[in-house]
Amino acid sequence: MSHLRVVADNTARAAKTEAPAPSIRECSELPLNTIMQGDCVDLMNSLPEGSVDLVFADPPYNLQLGGDLSRPDDSAVNGVTDHWDQYDSMDAYDLFTHDWLQAARRVLKRDGAIWVCGSYHNIFRVGTVLQDQQFWIQNDIIWRKTNPMPNFRGTRFCNAHETLIWATKSEDARPTFHYDAMKMMNDGVQMRSDWTLPICTGRERLKTEDGTKAHPTQKPESLLHRVILSTSNPGDVILDPFFGTGTTGAVAKKLGRHFIGMEREHNYIAHAKRRIAKVRPAGTEAIAITRSKRSEPRVPFANLVERGLVDIGTRLFSAKGTLSARVRADGSLSTDDGFEGSIHKVGAHVTDAPSCNGWTFWHTMSDNGLVPIDAIRTQIRKEMAGA
Repeated sequence: MSHLRVVADNTARAAKTEAPAPSIRECSELPLNTIMQGDCVDLMNSLPEGSVDLVFADPPYNLQLGGDLSRPDDSAVNGVTDHWDQYDSMDAYDLFTHDWLQAARRVLKRDGAIWVCGSYHNIFRVGTVLQDQQFWIQNDIIWRKTNPMPNFRGTRFCNAHETLIWATKSEDARPTFHYDAMKMMNDGVQMRSDWTLPICTGRERLKTEDGTKAHPTQKPESLLHRVILSTSNPGDVILDPFFGTGTTGAVAKKLGRHFIGMEREHNYIAHAKRRIAKVRPAGTEAIAITRSKRSEPRVPFANLVERGLVDIGTRLFSAKGTLSARVRADGSLSTDDGFEGSIHKVGAHVTDAPSCNGWTFWHTMSDNGLVPIDAIRTQIRKEMAGA
């Protein structure tokens, strides 16, 4: 089948109306924390529509390796030569990609998301099919490997990275994204789209009885940790249609998520089951993360005033106490020069700035000195959450 034919099929099928969310009964029938053996397309099509929160897919890369590869000392390089990574043509690979992505799209919830990992051999073809099927790309992530395999032949640049695509079913989807948790993981600095992580080695690398790799492309748990922590919540269902030796399942269990694995190869399933059985899930408190204030209940400043937590007519001050404004009955502020407006607008005015976060700028005077009004808002939010 030509690529144009695949594109036409993608567009026609993606245009169908999204199905409503599944019932509680249907969701309870999901094979949670289970590895299903068989073809991933057939298995995904057997699940209820719109029942999965997140898909992580590390599909065959169709590496097109030619001949044996050896190191300078003539020892053999254990590359990816398995039958599951081999396709007769690019059209055959495109059709395969179309089919599994269509099945994954069907099982995703309306605001669910998908991650696909690949190399230069396949990621551009996968990205084309994703967009043909109306997925909306949120980010592409460059996984820069700290310890990549060298280019032994010296004929190309050392291939030191892979690409991950994070996408949703539509442009207006509202996927889970824990921005503040990722910022915390990056020492308080906004996490970027280039991740520097090692490939899977040492004790984490699963081996067979004869000491060879159990799976040629086993992904490091650090990579899945970022993916799962950033774009899912505890209790979510994470589907991996190319489960391999179970990295997704192991990390999902550790972080308090459910997983559904799909894999054809019996040997990989055996390794995955033994691996996941050894994982001890962390407690509820341990898997808690830094929450974004955007996800917390909205508390207008006027709410502090009407509850008497900030008195009408009192003065608010900047952190150093040099700037001030007076509180009015409707939650607005006024300055001595007659300017009036919200806590943000007045904060911007007195600092001659284009904008201002009034919650962190303004302070009330207490017996212990100046206290940010954001501290009062935080207490209200705890009350609203029943804390």
